[in-house]
Amino acid sequence: MRKLASIQRIKSLEPIEGADAIEKATVLGWQLVVKKGEYQMGDLAVYCEIDSILPDRPEFEFLKPRGMRIRTIRLRGQVSQGICFPLSILPDHIEVQEDLDVTEILGITKYEPPIPAYLSGKVKGKFPSFIPKTDETRVQILQKVLDKYQGVSCYVSEKLDGSSATYFIKDGEFGVCSRNMELYEDDENSFWKVARELNVEEKLRSLNKNIAIQGELIGEGIQDNKLRLRGQTVRIFNAFDIDRFEYLPYQEFLDLMEKLDLPIVPIMEADYKLENDIEAIVKKATVRSLICKDVWAEGIVIRPHLEKMDLLLSIESFNTGRVSFKAINPEFLIKYGE
Repeated sequence: MRKLASIQRIKSLEPIEGADAIEKATVLGWQLVVKKGEYQMGDLAVYCEIDSILPDRPEFEFLKPRGMRIRTIRLRGQVSQGICFPLSILPDHIEVQEDLDVTEILGITKYEPPIPAYLSGKVKGKFPSFIPKTDETRVQILQKVLDKYQGVSCYVSEKLDGSSATYFIKDGEFGVCSRNMELYEDDENSFWKVARELNVEEKLRSLNKNIAIQGELIGEGIQDNKLRLRGQTVRIFNAFDIDRFEYLPYQEFLDLMEKLDLPIVPIMEADYKLENDIEAIVKKATVRSLICKDVWAEGIVIRPHLEKMDLLLSIESFNTGRVSFKAINPEFLIKYGE
């Protein structure tokens, strides 16, 4: 479960040009606007990430016009991602300690966009346990990871705003999955329609092994089709060897996709030495899409050329431990109300 609300330290406070009543705070790797004088550098506060849905309580009343959801906003020219509350919003019995997860304590949930019928499909079962789900951690909470892997050779791909798709062959059976479920074949379901149009089953069977590929379903009718595409397609970003339970490294992934003649996500930088600088990485993500130059990219995903697993990442970010993370373009979030 994502740590939506936690006790964090105010790392820095900086003035905002032309603003007398507010200032910029840095919490973890996030920048946000706070009321001037409400906090001092080094103070602990309850920090709530974007996509948090706060409960209907008097102290959160001001969020009702926004549907109780924390979004990326811009105030006096400053991008603000998340919100801080004083520790007094916590129950009296809570023992205050930095990094304590208080998501459940405060009754905070994660915003999930509604899924249209042609994407939800007929559910066959839960997402297969022999394949990791697609989920990237935001760079703003990964300072320790950047410290550890600074300088590692990575590649940068464009993060596409669509719907996560997984296709696999396991012991002779072909499977199609959305982000959280395996789906029965259905002529109206977009995941299956794209699989048939791209001959995914035949291509995976030709490999004679247990394998999964994962990508982003994009196009008309999906997430408002921000990339202005005709029809629907999938762009692949992962290949996973099921029997070895490991992702294919970058070059093997590229070679396999070329062999199968399947489209991949746009590669924005093929050889990038990982920077130990969250602000610089977010700036790198603030770019136009390579698919449609007229629109903002949703962001970027950064992965090492050679796959790395790290228990630290698994414990702190509640994922598989794969060294792989995203930076979301703040301009994209502001434009689309995210």
